[in-house]
Amino acid sequence: MNDWPEAWSDDSRGNRYGRGSAGAQPESARAMRQVRRQPGAPRDPQGAPPYGRVPQQPTYPGGYQDDQGYDNGYNTGQVYGGGGRRGGYIPNDDTQDPEFQHYRPRPSWGRRIKWIAITLLTVVVVTSVATYFWADSKLHRDVDLSKVIDRPAAGQGTNYLIVGSDSRAGMSAEDKKKLHTGSAEGKRTDSMMILHVGDNGDTLISLPRDSDVEVPTYVGSDSGKTFKGTGRHVKLNAAYAEDGPTLLVRTIEYNTGLHIDHYVEIGFAGFANIVDAVGGVDIDIDKGFKDKYSGADFQAGKQTLNGEQALAFVRTRHAFATSDLQRTKNQQKFLSALAHQVATPSTVLNPFKFYPTMGAGLDSLSVDKDMSLWNLATMFWAMKGVSGGDGKSMNMPISGSAGGNLLWDKGKVKTLVNELKNDEPVTVSGN
Repeated sequence: MNDWPEAWSDDSRGNRYGRGSAGAQPESARAMRQVRRQPGAPRDPQGAPPYGRVPQQPTYPGGYQDDQGYDNGYNTGQVYGGGGRRGGYIPNDDTQDPEFQHYRPRPSWGRRIKWIAITLLTVVVVTSVATYFWADSKLHRDVDLSKVIDRPAAGQGTNYLIVGSDSRAGMSAEDKKKLHTGSAEGKRTDSMMILHVGDNGDTLISLPRDSDVEVPTYVGSDSGKTFKGTGRHVKLNAAYAEDGPTLLVRTIEYNTGLHIDHYVEIGFAGFANIVDAVGGVDIDIDKGFKDKYSGADFQAGKQTLNGEQALAFVRTRHAFATSDLQRTKNQQKFLSALAHQVATPSTVLNPFKFYPTMGAGLDSLSVDKDMSLWNLATMFWAMKGVSGGDGKSMNMPISGSAGGNLLWDKGKVKTLVNELKNDEPVTVSGN
C-alpha cells in the first residue's frame, strides 16, 4: 500500500527538498521572491510548480547539517535577516537581480560627514558675523582725534593711549561708597599708558599722572576756540581735567613727539564690572598693604581679586613711599593679568562667560572714532603678550621732581621715542 498523497509516489519524488532528497534545487521565485529562479526549471503548462503539486523547498549550501543529514539552511542568515547588507537578502550579483533597485542603499558616511562639516561651518560663520556686529554696535566712539592740532608725523607700528579715569558716571551713591570712589565732580585720570604695537616686540609705558608737562596751544573740544600756549607747566592729569581726551593727546604728543594713533578710556564702574564678569583675576602680590582712601587691604601672596578689590589695588597710592610710580607698576601688573585671564579657554570658549565679559568691557569703553574691533583686539592681545613676557613694560624715565611734579629724563625720553617711531627694540629702561 502506498502511503504517499495522490500524484506523489515514492518513485516520483525526484529531487525533493528535505530528508533523503537527491539534490538541492532552490524553490521557484514565485514562492520566495527574494530567491531568484534558476534558468531552465521545468514548469507545468497550467502554471503548477514542477516536481509534483507540492512546491520544492530550497536548500542552502553551507547550512546546518544534523546528525541525520538534514540541512535546515538557517544558520547562514541568507533568508530572514543577517548575512546581508543592513539586513535582508542581498544577492551575490546585484546587476542580475530584478528587485535590486528596491533594496535599501548603503549609508554614505563620506556624504554625512561632509554635510555635518558644512552645517558646523555655517553655524560658526553666522555666529561670528552676528557677534561682530553686536560688539561693534556697543563701542562708544566718543573721541574725535581730528580736533587735535599740530600733530607729529606717524611712525611705524601703532600707538594706543590707554586711560583709566575716575569717572563716576552712572554710579549710585551705594556704588560710590562700596568702591570708595568719593563723589568729586568732573573727571580726572588715575592711570595713563602708551602701548606700542610693532614688529620688534610690544612695549607698555606708564605715564605717571604727576608728570611735569607743558600745555601747548590747542583748540577746545567743545568750543572750537583756540587757546594759545603760554609755557605753563602742570601735572599731566590736569591737562585731561582741563579739556578732556583731545587736550591730553595734544599734550602728550607735544611733550614727547610721539604720534598717538588710538585712544581708549575706561571708568571706575566699568573696570570693576569687567573683573566681576570674568570671575575675578588671579594675581600675586609681592608685599601686603593697606590704604583707607582706596579701601585696599591686601596680604602678600597669590589671590583672586573681585571688581571692588581690583579697583582698590590699581588706585592705591598713599600706601607707597614712591606713591605714583609704584601705583603705575601695580596698574601694569593688574591689567596684564586681566588680559591674560580674559584670553583663557575657560572664558573664550564659554559663551555664558565670554559674552557677559565682552559686554561689560565694551559698555565701559570710550574710544576714538577711527577705532575698529580689529584695532581693539590687537591692543588686547598685545597687552596679553606683554604679560606673558613677549614684550616690555616700564615707566617713563624720570630724572627727579620739582614742586611735587615728576620730571622726565629728556635724554632717555628722546631715545625711547626714536626707537618707538622707528619700531626698533626698546633699549631704554624706566623707573
